[in-house]
Amino acid sequence: MMERYEGYIFTALCSANFFISCLLFSKITREQRDPYMDEIFHVPQAQKYCQGKFSEWDPMITTLPGLYLVSVGVIKPLVWLAGWTGEVVCSTAMLRFINLLFNCGNLYLLYLITHKLHFKDKTRAAWRRALVALSLSTFPVLYFFTFLYYTDAGSTFFTLFAYLMTLYGSHKASALLGCGAILFRQTNIIWVAFCAGTVVAGRLEEAWETEQAKRREERPAGRSALSAGDTGRVLRFLLEYVTSPSRLRALLLAAWPYAAVATAFLLFVILNGGIVVGDRSSHEACLHFPQLFYFLSFSLLFSAPAALSLRRAGGFLHSLRKQPWLYLCAAALSLLLVWKFTFVHKYLLADNRHFPFYVWRRVFQRHPLVPFALVPGYVFAAWSFAESLKCRSVFWNLAFLVCVAAATVPQKLLEFRYFILPYLLYRLHMPLPSVGRLLLELALHAALNAATLHLFLHRPFQWPHSPALQRFMW
Repeated sequence: MMERYEGYIFTALCSANFFISCLLFSKITREQRDPYMDEIFHVPQAQKYCQGKFSEWDPMITTLPGLYLVSVGVIKPLVWLAGWTGEVVCSTAMLRFINLLFNCGNLYLLYLITHKLHFKDKTRAAWRRALVALSLSTFPVLYFFTFLYYTDAGSTFFTLFAYLMTLYGSHKASALLGCGAILFRQTNIIWVAFCAGTVVAGRLEEAWETEQAKRREERPAGRSALSAGDTGRVLRFLLEYVTSPSRLRALLLAAWPYAAVATAFLLFVILNGGIVVGDRSSHEACLHFPQLFYFLSFSLLFSAPAALSLRRAGGFLHSLRKQPWLYLCAAALSLLLVWKFTFVHKYLLADNRHFPFYVWRRVFQRHPLVPFALVPGYVFAAWSFAESLKCRSVFWNLAFLVCVAAATVPQKLLEFRYFILPYLLYRLHMPLPSVGRLLLELALHAALNAATLHLFLHRPFQWPHSPALQRFMW
């Protein structure tokens, strides 16, 4: 009965979300009929694929053709069934609609992942699981690009689908879907590695529990719980594990589909001469460690309705008093990284259509000392991030942290779209908030979406050297 009730709730939320999204899609398409921003590259390339010109490629495009292949695979059968011809076939509006379908898929996948991760509380969690999925599917940075022909919605769909299959133990399917995610954006190889990392973390946790059970039999009063402070025990355990041929063999048998994807991707990188296809001049990797601080701050702000409270602030102050030298060292290291490893991409300073331009100009460029003055906030954001995930094992947290660092640190450009997947995965693995907090989070997302779309639609502007209308966006 409870499952049926939850199904009714989720179906109603899905229907409402799709209806509202269609209305917004119609409004945006009427106001901005022509391709905008990166669409000027994506739309013509997709239209070439629609015409069967698969050998033609725009060298300005830096991602693989997953978006175009899926678009053609969806649109062509529909066109044949409906008997459409002429300009409507693979038009800008029809191509954008593909992302609206991905949005529906993302909502369903977020719900299934939430259900899988938080399945224990079956009596009180029905509303909360549905609200988590709805709230995250309207996450402002992701939701905005639902209405444009960008890779974000499809990239998120295939990555979440791959992770869901990992949670269900279907590792071959997960690896195959991971390939789909990589075809949308090459950096999704990191999240394929994360899927493998969760498998490894699960095996490590099982081995740890087995070892601790044996120790309890030998010494009943001994400790068994694993905490982040048990660094020595963890390192000794990991050393013993990786030097055991039988355990490594079992691990490889469990994770071989992901290893196969990683091997194929490595071969692609060697043959291609790098990760980026097309124009590489604006996508050079670097050690931009403050990107991790920007992501932690971004996560703190967007998860505030679900996570922040006076109790959490008090917990941070208590931890600060308990371990002052740890936080002092963390602050000193952060200051060093901000000083030596801050990079500013030319697009961040030049393109005033994107919100990061204004964040950088009005916050970071206000005074030369501002980037350093923000370090205490970074430390709190890092502590809050770790506190939200303390319900997960040390091994899982280690795998996730490595993948978050790999997804953010090499990026020279401060671009909020790069934070979508790590944030969603972070938010999904937090404990389920109360209904009140989820409604507050949903209200925040709705307000930000309304403000963003209002600016995009009703506050266009022109550059002095161009007659074309420019619009604000994430």
